[in-house]
Amino acid sequence: MAAATFSATLVAPSILNSHSETNTASSSFHKPKISVFAKPKSICFRSSGPRICRVFNANKFVRTEVNSRAAGVIRANAAQVAEEARPSAQKEMEVVDVDLGDRSYPIYIGSSLLDRPDLLQSHVKGRRVLVVTNTTVGPLYLDRVVAALTHGGSNISVESVILPDGEKYKEMGTLMKVFDKAIETRMDRRCTFIALGGGVIGDMCGFAAASFLRGVNFIQIPTTLMSQVDSSVGGKTGINHPLGKNLIGAFFQPQCVLVDTDTLSTLPDRELASGIAEVIKYGLIRDAAFFEWQEKNMQALLTRDPSALAYAIKRSCENKAEVVSLDEKESGLRATLNLGHTFGHAIENGIGYGGWLHGEAVAAGTVMAADMSYRLGWIDDTLPKRIVKLLKQAKLPIAPPEEMTVDKFKSIMAVDKKVADGLLRLILLKGPLGNCVFTGDYDRKTLDDTLRAFCHS
Repeated sequence: MAAATFSATLVAPSILNSHSETNTASSSFHKPKISVFAKPKSICFRSSGPRICRVFNANKFVRTEVNSRAAGVIRANAAQVAEEARPSAQKEMEVVDVDLGDRSYPIYIGSSLLDRPDLLQSHVKGRRVLVVTNTTVGPLYLDRVVAALTHGGSNISVESVILPDGEKYKEMGTLMKVFDKAIETRMDRRCTFIALGGGVIGDMCGFAAASFLRGVNFIQIPTTLMSQVDSSVGGKTGINHPLGKNLIGAFFQPQCVLVDTDTLSTLPDRELASGIAEVIKYGLIRDAAFFEWQEKNMQALLTRDPSALAYAIKRSCENKAEVVSLDEKESGLRATLNLGHTFGHAIENGIGYGGWLHGEAVAAGTVMAADMSYRLGWIDDTLPKRIVKLLKQAKLPIAPPEEMTVDKFKSIMAVDKKVADGLLRLILLKGPLGNCVFTGDYDRKTLDDTLRAFCHS
């Protein structure tokens, strides 16, 4: 009964409005000040594997142990790595490496990177480039990218294709426009595709690069917070299908990811908040210190403090790079990055792509996943309340839209990518903050209880 009581009050108006009048995040940017090597915790895979000791950057040592544990459950956690405080004015470029052997690549993070011809030109293969962008981003940044590519009398020839903007255009018809342009301009196997835009552009351009002539090189230049902290890293590419999100696609790694933090200055507030939903995710599933940092610095993120944003982007990319390096093709561990996404994807599909932004749907889905975790007895009641409070501070939804019924959720989730042998596997929180599981071993009635608490029948 306690679980039911919590969920019922979770969506009550009095609770939804209880944290809006007091924002605990100060306007100054707080950096973690601990500089110790944290004791690592384990990551358990379904299949057995070797123990791995991994080092990130010169000053941060992260030991990751991969063990064989019980089948059906994957537990993810990362060592809580803290940093020395830095000056608020951060001008230097950060580099996070995604370690995939001979397919490894750098993520460049910093200000004014679009004006660094050396970065772009050094990752272009061949002499032909096709820049894929949209009607929103193209007028803002396309000329700068072309100028960087052709700077210094380079022999690079640049073409571009400008697509309509929005999640609803992440489909086969729009993808064909990329292929049309590539074929019409005689792109060859040594060409490079460049994705200039948010997650939709990055996913479609990457899938086009993976498919055109059976694979050509591509570069990611993400211009939204969502794409900078999540979708541009890790090689997931694809398009939507009317029956489900991202059901058609491929794993295809870029040559590099170039994150120019200045592009966030033109990002609408709603899009910024959408990206923050993914930032929050990393703290919940594997980086407790990062979640606690967000609780202190949410206001700095919302007011676009450059140092706060740069730190959030870098720490998010470090978390994702570690996971991708260990599980590129999402055989287990990488699935934990989808906390809240099963419910969230159902929301996006159920109300029509573009009705809600991806991060908005993920935010509501994260609250639902936390509610279910609490009902299962896997977390105490304080964590869902902290999640709700932080999401509200970020001006994100904490419940699905009214048109999402129990039956609609169930029918859409039945074709989710994480279904295996007819069993819906979910990412749920378990244990202290920073721990989660990817599992199909849960009481089905608990899922029904969560859906009924948030939806009409």
